[in-house]
Amino acid sequence: MNKTRNPITHVELSDSMSNNKLNWLRAAVLGANDGIVSTSAVIVGVAGASNSKSFILTAGVASLVAGALSMAVGEYVSVSTQRDTEKSLLEKERIELATVPDEELEELTNIYEKKGLSRQTAEAVAKELTAHDVFGAHVEAELGIDPNNLTKPLNAAYASGLAFFSGAIIPIILIIISPVKYCIPVTFIAVIIALIATGTLSAHAGGSSKSKAVTRVVLGGLIAMIVTFGIGKLFGVAGI
Repeated sequence: MNKTRNPITHVELSDSMSNNKLNWLRAAVLGANDGIVSTSAVIVGVAGASNSKSFILTAGVASLVAGALSMAVGEYVSVSTQRDTEKSLLEKERIELATVPDEELEELTNIYEKKGLSRQTAEAVAKELTAHDVFGAHVEAELGIDPNNLTKPLNAAYASGLAFFSGAIIPIILIIISPVKYCIPVTFIAVIIALIATGTLSAHAGGSSKSKAVTRVVLGGLIAMIVTFGIGKLFGVAGI
């Protein structure tokens, strides 16, 4: 019977770990992409209105700091809510196991039946898993939650803020090392290269078409920079 139980549990845990890694990679790539686009858009927008390198750099740094903090705080709040939900579901399952164990055993059996096992095998697996770790078996199968590995809000906040920072720092560095008259073209070129990289990584993480992903992110970034540059130019001409 151990041979029946272990492969199922191992496959489910492996799939869960793989999905978590992909989700973290996808979030990191998207965070970096946001940092690149939003900070570059602010920089070229200010550059369109002013030739002052100090103004441009100040705006870029402000965008980097505000964006990284916003991403971190937003991720912390979001993941904290998810963690609270997970805890609530776990507590509900704990109560149900204590009050209606037979119904819970039947529910677990039905889950394995739906996975393709016969009624007899599903029942045997459910009973053996319940005998081994009743709480862990039920929350994993019913809720898809590992009670020993709940989401961590602070880790998510750090990762999100760092991802944004890693993307946003690229145009900042370029502004520092580039002459003022070359700030805009250099930023455009560097952003296109960076977005090609993040688009490729995003496609790899999601298993989608690299050409489509790269086209989307590059076009989106270019549109954002062109629009903000145009607005900055109009404000500069108007003397606002």
